[in-house]
Amino acid sequence: MAFPACRPLTFIMTGFGWLLLASLLGMASLIGLVRGTPLPPGLRLVHVHGALVGGVAQMIMGAMLTFVSTLLMTGRDRRDSHPVLFAAMNGGALALVLGFGFRNYQVVAAAGCVVLAAFFWVGRDTWQQARRSVNRPPLNVWYYALALAALAGGLALGIGMAAQVIQPAWTGSARLVHLHLNLMGFVTVTIVGTMHNLLPTILQQPLHNPRLSRLVFFLLPAGIAVLISGFALSSLSIEFIGGTALALAVCLYAFNLFATWRASSRPGDAASDHLLTATFFLVLAVFMGLLVAANYLGEHPFLPFGTLHLVAYTHTALTGFVLQTIFGALSHLVPVTLAAHRVASNKKRGPYLDMLIRIMNRWRVAQVVGLSMGTAGLGLVASLTWTAPLGSVVVQTAVWVTFGLFLTSLTLFSVKLAWVFSTRAGKDTA
Repeated sequence: MAFPACRPLTFIMTGFGWLLLASLLGMASLIGLVRGTPLPPGLRLVHVHGALVGGVAQMIMGAMLTFVSTLLMTGRDRRDSHPVLFAAMNGGALALVLGFGFRNYQVVAAAGCVVLAAFFWVGRDTWQQARRSVNRPPLNVWYYALALAALAGGLALGIGMAAQVIQPAWTGSARLVHLHLNLMGFVTVTIVGTMHNLLPTILQQPLHNPRLSRLVFFLLPAGIAVLISGFALSSLSIEFIGGTALALAVCLYAFNLFATWRASSRPGDAASDHLLTATFFLVLAVFMGLLVAANYLGEHPFLPFGTLHLVAYTHTALTGFVLQTIFGALSHLVPVTLAAHRVASNKKRGPYLDMLIRIMNRWRVAQVVGLSMGTAGLGLVASLTWTAPLGSVVVQTAVWVTFGLFLTSLTLFSVKLAWVFSTRAGKDTA
């Protein structure tokens, strides 16, 4: 069975394509920075917004289109294709990166409005489904509602900065609030909400403690709200309170997932390996954030903190947490979705699904280790610059090793995705 255009999986795979291109640009930017030949500043914003808007946000949109109707049990009579929404999301993302690339911030503001409108439609559709559903909305849907509210605030701030309606004196605080509303309020809250269902499904094991998931639901957004208030007020003490609440929330979340994994009798696979590794990096990133804030408590920083250190810190979250999560989710979601759409018979679907899962599990150790060590490599490169110059052999070697690890993991995963999509069901499973 052919896979029609503009279904949720199309959003997810198009977002992955954006993410691949943005990742290559990011690696080129890192190499240029270390070699003393930095790329034009506008390309850094192209890399960031291509990865986060065209890539991560679009994949989350696809995930919401996939999961919300299932959770609310309202998907029987719904359209499965969304061409206008797909065009709006990708047109807005393309205009956004072009606007940053050519430093045309009017185009950036307009593109942000298009992306905001696309997610407004998703939020409105979710609300309508929740009202029609005979079931009480599960906790996951409330996570998504909070995430969409945070995204609306983050995009509105971004649009305001691009349109220059925010006073220059507030730009620094607005940029921090914009970044953390989108990354913490939208991306992290969405992933945490999804993982409470997705990992137990993959492991075929009930969540260890549902009460902890409800506690995290209240504690995580509260910590984010306090943290953002600290950024808005330029108050390190408030930031620390918010960061501490965040640290507690992600530790409880991680404990719940790891306890679920330990109770499972299923052997590990690519999906669970990536998702559990991502959980570790989320905890690490939050505690690193507390250390970065502590570095500025005194009159002078304890350690010098430059561009490379910021790159290492942010990518602990972006590649260690977000990209690992994407690899894990796709390792499960793509085979299941393709099997469901290509094989009509439930009885015959199992062998085909098992074959697709075996493909996704190939080379999984090299894939997980490459992405994890590549993320750690960024931290090593940044740490080396405290004692060695950028042009030194040791720093240059560390950069190229890091580049190789990232590229190996991305290549392995991309090859396997292409392999899975090209593997059709045989006559005995059709």
